[in-house]
Formats: sequence, structure tokens, C-alpha cells
Amino acid sequence: MERRRLLACASGRAWRVAAIGGERERGDGGAMLAKVRSCAVIGLEGAIVEVEVDIAHGLPTFALVGLPDTAVNEAKERVRAAIKNSGAIFPLKRIVVNLAPADLRKAGPAYDLPIAIGILLATEQIAPFTATGPVAEVDDALFLGELSLDGGLRHTHGILPMVALARERGVEAVFVPAADAAEAALVEGATIYPVQTLAQLAAHLRGDERISPYLPDDASIAYEDAAPYPYDLSDVRGQEHVKRALEVAASGAHNVIMSGPPGSGKTLLARTIPSILPPLTAEEALEVTKIYSVSGLVASDRPLVRQRPYRAPHHTTSHAGLVGGGRFPRPGEISLAHRGVLFLDELPEFGQTTLEVLRQPLEDHVVTISRAQGAVTYPANFMLIGAMNPCPCGYHGDPTRACTCAPSVIARYQKRISGPLLDRIDIHVEVPRVEYEKLTGKTESESSAVVRASSPRWVPPRCANTAKWNPPLSPSYALPPSVCSSPPAPSTASSSSPAPSPTWRAPSRSPRRTSRRRCSTGHGWMWGEWGRELSGDVSDTDVAS
Repeated sequence: MERRRLLACASGRAWRVAAIGGERERGDGGAMLAKVRSCAVIGLEGAIVEVEVDIAHGLPTFALVGLPDTAVNEAKERVRAAIKNSGAIFPLKRIVVNLAPADLRKAGPAYDLPIAIGILLATEQIAPFTATGPVAEVDDALFLGELSLDGGLRHTHGILPMVALARERGVEAVFVPAADAAEAALVEGATIYPVQTLAQLAAHLRGDERISPYLPDDASIAYEDAAPYPYDLSDVRGQEHVKRALEVAASGAHNVIMSGPPGSGKTLLARTIPSILPPLTAEEALEVTKIYSVSGLVASDRPLVRQRPYRAPHHTTSHAGLVGGGRFPRPGEISLAHRGVLFLDELPEFGQTTLEVLRQPLEDHVVTISRAQGAVTYPANFMLIGAMNPCPCGYHGDPTRACTCAPSVIARYQKRISGPLLDRIDIHVEVPRVEYEKLTGKTESESSAVVRASSPRWVPPRCANTAKWNPPLSPSYALPPSVCSSPPAPSTASSSSPAPSPTWRAPSRSPRRTSRRRCSTGHGWMWGEWGRELSGDVSDTDVAS
């Protein structure tokens, strides 16, 4: 067992503990200082944090300063145990760790590794302070990772945005936990070193056993143009008009609300929507992966998100859980549904405050969360799909089962969704009960792959400035002038030609209604000439009926 002796300083004002056969002390008797770079996550962006470790003579203490949260403060015990269990000596001196800048709130356990490396450097347990030693390598490196008590490194949230910042700042090397190496390798041009244990990293910095840079597995991070989805449109029997409405909505990322009795297939139809959306581009996949990395939802074996996100929060979700928030703001459901689908089942059952917070993100496609410590902005470019029953009992207007709700109850139930929110939902479609013959029939429906291949991919007028899915592929998909400006002029054909069944409604003051018309069936707003341009064999009445 290592022997220790307590020595009094010459001045008699302080005490220090020296280890016989342990760490080397500086000859001048002064304090020892080391600096290591790490990173913090603010919203979806990173910020460089400099970890300064000062070890001086005095009573054994370990202080962390620089606005650390509880998880960062608990790093003192993790670092102490990890250093001891890795075969190194934890200094019994006065240790002060400063996380600069001091006015930036530090959260999470990602600072464990840089603190431990700073202590080992300050006590010269890795190598002497020379120009060719580990200090020269540490100055051009970034250290990220949570330490376990045995010295191993655990998975850490937010690796992708932190490595992206390191690449922008010209950092030569990034040391990350081995479990997060595949995620960090998504950033092109960054040199990633996968670290299994603290002892392995110390041996690397001493030059005893070098760690090889991570070489990404092409199979794990390769971008796939069409990722598999668990639900396919061919799984739905019947409801052809609803499928057509969803195809129209998917082509232009329009918001949809479905109304129908229980058991008519609204939830299953909503689950199939991601499978008919345009595939994620490589840039969109990295954008979605960054959000999921900050939220800790990225799988280590599949670091790149290839599928369109699909989020279906319960109607008891709070408004902070829906749009994001908390003491330290985190992405909410609308940000997790970025570039994908947000499905709100039983829409009237959501709280009114919860639904009203969706109005601004639906227009601006971003959400800004302001707190006393600052404000963060998260992307929220999603396709809203709502499902609801026509009344509390669910059978209002059903041809086979009578409704038991009073008219006043039905009106009060439907008024739970405000007019401004309904104005942001482009397509309203009824989902009636499916007949038994269609459920048991042998007819095969179109698969999602067929529908996705036949749907044009261009941007409708209301999202032309934000390009919700993909930019126009060719001029052939340009928006018809009749849709962009005003309803078409009255037909000059002979009076014998039949008039179209849907009738135009005069444009309101809202610019989002200039290209829409109300179907004569009264089932809701549908896009007029745009829907006719997509397919000449299906009319707007068929879509909305």
C-alpha cells in the first residue's frame, strides 16, 4: 500500500500531502496549471469550453466553477474514482477547475474526460511539459465524454453538433467515446479517435500505445435513398379518397385533418404518410440527426437518421413537451418531427394552450424558446396530421350507428380547435366507416413505393420560401399561374359543357387562401387547380368526399 506522510510547509500556513513514490512535484513549489478544450451545446449549436485545471498546495479540496449544473458538479466524484481505478494517482491537493467562459451555463457529463485529462497533465502523470510532449497534441484536440467509475467512457449526448463546431474551428483531432465514434464520423474532415478507457487515452498521450483514427463503416453511415418504413400504404383497405388526399398532401407538405368514427383507419393512414414522402436528402438527414443527437435518440449502430421522423405524442402532453422548453431548453415534439410528420390523434382532447402554441411554428417553421438565461431557436418544419371524431361519442353522421350527442355538445366539442389553427390546416377530409366487403376483398392496393415514385416533388406556394421538402426538380413542375394568383376565369366553352362540381369561393384577406377553393360537399378546404394538375383522372370532389 502506498505510504503517505503529512508535511508542514515552511511558512506554517498551509499543508500539503506528498506521495512517496507517487507524483512528481514541480521544483519551484508553485501551482500547476493545465488547459484542455471541450465543448457545450446551446440549442443545436456548439460552443467551445476551455477547461482550466489549477492544482496548488493546500488542504485537499476539489472545486468546480463556471456555472456548472448538478451533473457537472457530480463529475468530481466520477473523475476521482476513474483516475484511481485507471492506475493513476489522484492528487490530494487544492484542485480548482474552471469552465470558461464563466457566464455560459454548463450542463451534462461531457466534461468528465477533459477534467480528468487536465488533472493528469497538471500533475505531470502523462508526460513532462515539453513542446513535443502531449501538451502540443492537447492544444489541437477536443475531448468529449462521460466517465464511469472504472475509467471507461460512456455514450454522450450531442456529439454531432460539438464535432461539427470543432471542424469549423479547425481543431485537428477529437477524442470521443468509442460508442459515439460512428456518429462523430458523420462530420466530414474531422479526425476522430475512439476512446474506450481513460487509461487507453493516457497511454496514447504518453506515446506508449497510439489510438488509431476511426474509419467509418460505409454500411452504417451510408445514405440510402429509400429507407424502409414499418407501415405501407398497401396495408390499408379501402379509403381510396383519403389515400389520394394524403398523396396530394405529401407532394406539397400540406397539413391535414381527418375526421371519422372510431375504427375507420385514421391512425393507420397517418402512420403510412412517412413512407410516401420524398426521401430525406443527405443534408436533411444530417439536420435531423443533429436534433436527435442533442435529444439522445441516436442509436450507436445506426448513427445517421435515414427515415422521415414520425412523432405521435399523447394528448396529455404539455405545451413545453410539445414545442420544447424546460429550465435548460430541450427540443420538443415539433422539433423531433422536423422534416417529418407530427401526428396528433384525438386532436380536440389536447389542451387549448397546447394547441395554440402550434400556430407560430406552423407559419415560421422554427420555434424560439426564451428563458432568463437566454433564448434558443429550434427548427420545426413538419407536416401536421390531425385525427378526430366528429363528436364525443364518435358516430355523428355515421350511416349505421346513431349519434347520442346533443347538437350543443357536438358544437362545443368541435369548437375546441380554434379558427386560426384550422386556417393553417390545408386539407380536411372525412374518413368514413369501411365496408366489410372491402376489408375482406382480394384487391391489392398501391404500395407506398409506387405512390412515392409517381408523386411530383415540388414546393407549393405557401412554402416556396422555405422549401419544406425538396426544391423543384425541373421547370415541368413549376406552379401553374392560375394557382399562384387567383381563381381561373369563367370558362368560355359552350353552355352545353358541364360545369365542375366544386365551386370557387372568393379569396379572403389571408394570402394562404388565394389558391384554394371550397368543395361543394362542405367537407373542407382543398387545393383547387393544383390538385387537378397532379392527376387528371381524380377530381377534387373525389379527394374531399
